[in-house]
Parts: sequence; C-alpha cells; structure tokens
Amino acid sequence: MRRRALRLPRGARSVPATAWSASGSRWRARPVTLIALVVGLWLFGTGEAMLIEAGIGNSPWTVFSEGLGDRLGISIGAATFATSVAILLAWPALRERPGLGTIANAVVIAVALDVMSPVLPQPDALSLALVQTLAGIAMVGVGSGLYLTCNLGPGPRDGLMTGLHRVLDQPVARVRLAIEVSAVAVGWALGGTVGVGTVLFALLIGSAVALGLAAAAAASAADS
Repeated sequence: MRRRALRLPRGARSVPATAWSASGSRWRARPVTLIALVVGLWLFGTGEAMLIEAGIGNSPWTVFSEGLGDRLGISIGAATFATSVAILLAWPALRERPGLGTIANAVVIAVALDVMSPVLPQPDALSLALVQTLAGIAMVGVGSGLYLTCNLGPGPRDGLMTGLHRVLDQPVARVRLAIEVSAVAVGWALGGTVGVGTVLFALLIGSAVALGLAAAAAASAADS
C-alpha cells in the first residue's frame, strides 16, 4: 500500500478578495469590513504581546519599540504608536497614500500591546516560552490575514517598505531586510529584547501571513 506524502498547507500567494474586502475608496468601509479590520489588528497586537511576554526575543519592530520605550520612559504601545506617527510623516516624500486601515493599524496595535501584555503569562520554562512565541507568530499571521484583506490601505511600516522600494528602485525583499535589520540593530542598542524569538519571527512570519491570508479566503468562501 502506497503511503501518501505529508503535505503542508499552502498559503496564499497574493491578498485575496473576501466578503468583507472594501472596494473603491480606502476611507469608506462597511460595518463588516470595520469589524474584520479591528479584530485582525487586535489579534496582530496580541500576537506581538505574546512574544514580548515570552521573553526570548521580540519581532524586529517591537525590539525597536521596547528599546525606545525604555529610553523615553513610556510603554511599548506608546512607543509603537509614536514610531508609526514618525513613519507616516515620511510618507509624502515616498508618495504613499494612507487609508482608514493605516490609521487603525497605528492605533489598534498600540492599544492591544498595552492592554494584552499585562494579562498574558510569562513562562519560566524555555519550552513554554517557545510554545508561546510560536503561538504569537501564528496569531500575527491570522491577524494579518484579516487586516490585509480589508483593503483599506497598508500599515505605516508596510508603506515605508513599498515607498522605499519605489523611490530607491530596489527589490522589495532587499528593502524589507534592510529595514528590519536596522530596526533590530537600533532597538537592541536601545535595550530591546533580541533572541531566538526574533529569529523565529523572521523565519516564520512570511509563511504565517500567507497561511493567514489563505484562512481568510477560506472563511469568506464558507460564509458565502
């Protein structure tokens, strides 16, 4: 009897259209779109908070926000929001256009970080910290799938990446790598937490987002 080869689930290769996707203006959204947007961004922020509380390494931008927050004496959420605002100020020079999702990204993720971090566990055992880190990465992927399919504009950091890609005429992958390496380096110098969780996030987040997009498309198809 022939054994079937183990097949891993495939993620989406592009952002799919869903029942809640906005069409037309980035500033107009139906109630179902707003719900998907807020839920997706809250899950994203909660996933990031899970990495923070696991204590074995944050995502690149959260490394930066943690270090900045420590130096300024503010919370990670407040530092995340301040960073988003600073990036948005550079958008006109990069010819990027914001949308409702852009503003919501800056606000909801920052609030979720500060609300969820105090109520999440801080595991003592490395094995539990690894599990929490992997669960956090998965949650960021699911949240990204919901948020991106709303089609209400990129987040501040995504817009920075695509804007620099356009202005510098460099591949997106190279631009993203340069941005995230810079965020980690500066954040680490400021006192942010870098570790195995940071490496796992860098290695797995692409697949997690692709699977999150596929899950969003499947959920939309099931409801239609």
